[in-house]
Amino acid sequence: MKQGIKKSVNSIIRTIGDDEEVEDFSEESDVEVEFQPSKQKSKSKADFDTDFDFVSTVEEYNRDAWDDLSKYVKRKAKHKTDDKIKRLRQSGNEENIGKDDDDEKDRESEMSLSEDEMKHDKIKVRDKKKKKLSAAENAESFFEDVNLSTDESMSFYQMNLSRPLLKAIAEMKFVHPTPIQSSTIPIALLGKDICGCAATGTGKTAAYMLPTLERLLYRPTGGTSVTRVLVLVPTRELGVQVYQVTKQIGQFTDIQVGLAVGGLDLKAQETILRKNPDIVIATPGRLIDHLKSTPTFSLESIEVLILDEADRMLDEYFAEQMNEIIKQCSRKRQTMLFSATMTDEVESLAAVSLTKPVRLFVDSNQDVAFNLRQEFIRIRSEKESDREPILAALVCRTFREHCMIFVQTKKQAHRLHILLGLLGLKVGELHGNLTQPQRLDSLEKFKTKQVDILVATDVAARGLDISGVQTVINFVMPATMEHYIHRVGRTARAGRAGVSVSLAGEKERKMVKDVIKRAKNPVKSRVIPPDILEKYREKLENLEQQISQIIQEEYEERLISKAENQANRAEKMLKGEGSDKRPWFQTSQQRKAEKERLTLKGKKDASKGNSAKSGKDKKKDKNIKKGKSKETPEDRMSQELNKVALVQAKLAKRKQKMKKINSVRDDSFKTNPGGVKKQRSHFADLVDTSQKKAKKLRYDANFKQKMKKKNDSKFGKKDARKGKAFGKPMQKKRK
Repeated sequence: MKQGIKKSVNSIIRTIGDDEEVEDFSEESDVEVEFQPSKQKSKSKADFDTDFDFVSTVEEYNRDAWDDLSKYVKRKAKHKTDDKIKRLRQSGNEENIGKDDDDEKDRESEMSLSEDEMKHDKIKVRDKKKKKLSAAENAESFFEDVNLSTDESMSFYQMNLSRPLLKAIAEMKFVHPTPIQSSTIPIALLGKDICGCAATGTGKTAAYMLPTLERLLYRPTGGTSVTRVLVLVPTRELGVQVYQVTKQIGQFTDIQVGLAVGGLDLKAQETILRKNPDIVIATPGRLIDHLKSTPTFSLESIEVLILDEADRMLDEYFAEQMNEIIKQCSRKRQTMLFSATMTDEVESLAAVSLTKPVRLFVDSNQDVAFNLRQEFIRIRSEKESDREPILAALVCRTFREHCMIFVQTKKQAHRLHILLGLLGLKVGELHGNLTQPQRLDSLEKFKTKQVDILVATDVAARGLDISGVQTVINFVMPATMEHYIHRVGRTARAGRAGVSVSLAGEKERKMVKDVIKRAKNPVKSRVIPPDILEKYREKLENLEQQISQIIQEEYEERLISKAENQANRAEKMLKGEGSDKRPWFQTSQQRKAEKERLTLKGKKDASKGNSAKSGKDKKKDKNIKKGKSKETPEDRMSQELNKVALVQAKLAKRKQKMKKINSVRDDSFKTNPGGVKKQRSHFADLVDTSQKKAKKLRYDANFKQKMKKKNDSKFGKKDARKGKAFGKPMQKKRK
């Protein structure tokens, strides 16, 4: 029997001989993508959409999230810059004469690259140094500890959400909640104050909006409508995004949502706010404007206050406005703070204004996404003028699809829009000098891939969820590490891979070192071949005349429109139709003083103001604006780097400033360890002067006095007997 078992085992398991060849069943490892220049692939026009899905009704087929926003946008977005770029390109190319329009469109959609431009860039791996943890990172805070649920099998159906919300979640194709969602939703439903921090792109909007909508489903109906929830956001684009997500989550409910952000139609916003919608999503400035100008709208009934991107909302730029808003909110409210990066200002505010806050730090976001490939291009001190040729070489040769370029100033963003557009790329821009319809239109075109490249300032660096962003390029390194994390967080979201390329000069080496220290994956260093760089330098020099021509035309158009507006205003004043100024919570002097305090100034400008500039410099600036004087690349780069330096100086000055001492109960220093019950403080009873409390204090005092007399008489008799026994008469105590 045993011999038979041994024979069967030997027949199944056998050893491999020395000279015997064995088939390789191991899987191939993933090859790392090098992101080198390549020919543009022509986009095949598929006859059938793979994402096609049948719907039940015509209304469901025609429903669009953007339609909810159309009532706020009255004016159409006009992009005159793109028309000028197209006209100059058509006039410069004589080959297009006689061709069909369809051929021209096809040629414009694909960039033609020569064979010599296919030369690969040199990529090196930068060494990483271990980072020592600071004492502040190891310190424990006063927040209530909560075990964060990280169960991957958990679903939205286990969170006791109502059917309309679960139906909307299924419609939005949410499968499993993210860690911040699974941690926040149960605690927010209990009505507790929350201070949440998670990496960008982890679904914080749904994390705070799902429990808020769940609570609103049980609001009393039939009476007068009341605004119960206020969501404050720092930027207009983020406000629009939160509004669209809220409308999608609440699409099967009767909850009303209002939007109050700058740049959109005032009358439409006032009409909606007069109806007192259940949820109001607003930026601080526009909200205060409506509070002062819309009599029927107030914040007295706010039950839930949510601060999205709390670290930005609580800095000095929003300080006065936030104080005015929070002052008008109800004190008995639930407050939730959410941010991708948590600062000392947020923690100090949480310590003072939140009641027993629950800390939900899924990720303190001190590092970038794990699947982000970080690259740096070194700029020598004497080669600062090469930033534009380097950027053009990167975008034209390698990173041509769904790329975001971050710059420091609005002027540089507009220039890069013209420059890259003249090179034949589909470009959009997003910054504060555009009207709000133009900003929303640029964002929508980039989301729908009508535009391949978006040049933006830090307005687009926070909270915006744009699916499919493949590359983020930093034209100039940002002022702080937090700003860098926010910028590169536009890519590599929700588990996808992404690339960030940063142009770093000698003044920005410290920031690069910090990034390398924090990086979990090896950081790459990219070097563009000198001949390629020289070729793009010549290209940009040839385009300089066309760029200055477009800038000059736009300057003249602005002057004409300004004169027309002044004439229309004067005509209305003569007819007596001049509209009154909208009220504000600050006087004109207070606003002027605040603006001067927050303006970025250098050492010379801080004391003398604008008079610090010499007459020649002022004349040069005016001539540059008019297009008469030629601005060198070194001048443009110095403006970018100077603004970064001013921001860093302002942040360093703020850190040195003495902080206010806040009286906060800290449970980490307990005087009675071991669970001994603390005595209740009688301070509240003493300061309460109500009639009921006064009677109670008198009764307690009289009762204690009676008991004392009774005890004294009782113990006095016993002691007197003891004294007689020992022959010592007992003396009575004086009262």
